[in-house]
Amino acid sequence: MFISYEFIAFIIGLFVLYYIIPKKLQQYLLLLASLGFYYCAGWTYLIYIIATATTVYLAGCYISRQDDSFERMAETASKEQRKMLKREFNSKKKTMMLLCLILNIGILAVTKYTAFVITNINHFLSADKEISVPDLIIPLGISFYTFQAVSYLLDAYWGKCKVQKNYPKFLLFVTFFPQLIQGPISRYGDLSKTLYGKHYFDRVMVGQGLQRILWGYFKKLVIADRLSPAVAELFDGAKHYTGGYVFIMMIFWAIVLYADFTGGIDITIGIAQMLGIRVEENFERPFFSKSIIEYWRRWHITMGTWFRDYVFYPFSISKPLRKLTTFSKNHFGMKVAKRIAVYLSTMVCWVATGIWHGAAWHFVAWGVVNGVVILISGELEPAYDKFHKKHPALTGSWGYKLFQVGRTFLLMCFIRLFDVYNSAKLAVRQFIHMFTDIFTCPVKGAKLLDMGVSVADYIVVAVGVVLMIIVSMCGRKERVSARLMRAPYIVRYVLLLTLFLATVMLGKYGSGIDAAQFIYNKF
Repeated sequence: MFISYEFIAFIIGLFVLYYIIPKKLQQYLLLLASLGFYYCAGWTYLIYIIATATTVYLAGCYISRQDDSFERMAETASKEQRKMLKREFNSKKKTMMLLCLILNIGILAVTKYTAFVITNINHFLSADKEISVPDLIIPLGISFYTFQAVSYLLDAYWGKCKVQKNYPKFLLFVTFFPQLIQGPISRYGDLSKTLYGKHYFDRVMVGQGLQRILWGYFKKLVIADRLSPAVAELFDGAKHYTGGYVFIMMIFWAIVLYADFTGGIDITIGIAQMLGIRVEENFERPFFSKSIIEYWRRWHITMGTWFRDYVFYPFSISKPLRKLTTFSKNHFGMKVAKRIAVYLSTMVCWVATGIWHGAAWHFVAWGVVNGVVILISGELEPAYDKFHKKHPALTGSWGYKLFQVGRTFLLMCFIRLFDVYNSAKLAVRQFIHMFTDIFTCPVKGAKLLDMGVSVADYIVVAVGVVLMIIVSMCGRKERVSARLMRAPYIVRYVLLLTLFLATVMLGKYGSGIDAAQFIYNKF
């Protein structure tokens, strides 16, 4: 949808209407546009997202009423009575929260993971007893809007955000169309600050939004889509492409994934910005990270913070883990107890992250490997600190920092083999063959040109990658869009016109291009 002519016409029409209608009607126009956008993806999808929004809205209102009732009754109650009332109302709130949470996570689990579970059960059954796999509908962006709604539910339960009692407003928060396809996963406390206000045409914001959208299209159409045929060929012919081809595959996949995902996010943020709405950033130059921990603070930020706040922290302070920590402290000492708590919380968080990415064992393996590497990295931090203090001249040099960036980039590329290959066993095999077949399966230029990518394509992609690096470096202290708005008009005009022409002339187009082509749409 994002890269179809219909979507572009939809955005233009919405933009014009948005700024000419009365300001009090803007949020209702956005709601209508969001529901219409989702309806066009599939009318049955609309049932799922409205069910999620409605149940979470009602649960939030119930929680708010319990808080109000407690406040009224506590005014005339004694200290002991207030304690009893608080326990009673907290119990009601918790019951409602759990019911709503189980319902909506259950919808996500059933639609997305039923086939995976049944397929694995069938491995242990005889052929005549196998369970048939149902053909269930997986709504567009269900992981994203479910997580967004659940974050509101938990924040309302914990008292971290004010409950929204206006149903149309809450429905808009859940269904806001730019972020339905691939995020970001917005928090209610952040998105609501600008989502419901009266928005007046702001030339600077609209200009920056247009720049962001154009940059997103460039990355998606000129870089990701132009290089993706080579990735597909290397993946489909995994048995034949080993040795150096695996190394090339993981580099290509890193480029395609980054350009595709960040391109979509740029379009999302740009559309929202044109409408006067602020959506959280999802990337902060991740390939400039010097460690895997730093990388995950910069890559898919809203997903990482979601799992941190709603999985890692709650699990780390849960009663079972506290009991285990106490047991470990009494029998093995405080150091071991702390490590057990951190290790278990980290692994639970990363296994959940892997499962969220897809219903397959290779995604689970991807999550496990990420968690293990992060824990190892954390354990090595004291050694790193000693080395840095002992050799300040070396560790403070550009060469060493470049080494750290390159090391982190390659490490993440290795881990992504579990992402790109649809089998954990195949990913491990290809990783091993990358080293053992380096001489028996040498990379040949003729083969690289026989993958649906020409010499001209490789040149265009290489220039595009260099441009992405330059833009990332220029945006270290301030967004490039903000810097461009201060540049002389002629400079800004020439740069944006060049980018526009490059996207139109060099972008890879074809029939059937729609939102499904964005990699993260499947999540």
